[in-house]
Amino acid sequence: MATGAILAGGRSTRFGDTDKTIADLAGEPMIRRVANRLAGHGEAVGPGADHASNVESVVDELIINCRSDQRDSISTAMSGYPLSVSYALDDQTDLGPAAGIRNVCRAADGYVAVVACDMPFVDPRFLEYLLDHAGGHDAVVPQLEDGWYQTTQAVYRATEMAAAVDRAIEAGEHRIIAPLEYLDWTVIDRETIHSISGEQTFENLNTRAEFDTAAERIEQERSWRGQHNPFEAIRPDDWSRVRRFQQ
Repeated sequence: MATGAILAGGRSTRFGDTDKTIADLAGEPMIRRVANRLAGHGEAVGPGADHASNVESVVDELIINCRSDQRDSISTAMSGYPLSVSYALDDQTDLGPAAGIRNVCRAADGYVAVVACDMPFVDPRFLEYLLDHAGGHDAVVPQLEDGWYQTTQAVYRATEMAAAVDRAIEAGEHRIIAPLEYLDWTVIDRETIHSISGEQTFENLNTRAEFDTAAERIEQERSWRGQHNPFEAIRPDDWSRVRRFQQ
């Protein structure tokens, strides 16, 4: 297995005065919802509901990247988590997600499965696929339909990625894709993504309105699953009952 990592050092500027990392999402702090899915202790919510709840973890430890002023509140949110948790604090803040990835990679060995803290629908089976297909590469990065490389739900070889980010920052380049120039990396294309999961695994929440919409969908799926086998895949003709919630 590998190390899981959650990036939580952003400023949540579109969310308001509070840190969205620990904001309540359908009864659970968002970062804990993400972490629980990696550990197989999450709620049976799609995509990958049968891989998110009451199953073996896809990682064997968790590293959280955050600012020092976030650590206490995140530690509270992570109380009782079933895996070992450590923290990779930002020594310099506001350098962007590439620096956050570097910091978790500095604290890890082997491969690291990275997820942003605002992706509460991350599909564990998709992360497992990325880990299984690292195949000696330094990075495995999904590419979305619009051509965007989803570097905040990807897998990296820790030592090589940390060094690549350092090289990019030293060159004055802070774009999140810049370190890939220095790596042997492979792409997971849209067709493969959809054969395993779907682009909902990458959905990120930035505003209170997006939180409210996501919470409503979770509640609707809870209601649906309460009347069915909780791990049963929701059929296409049932989605009208959960307001087009896409698995």
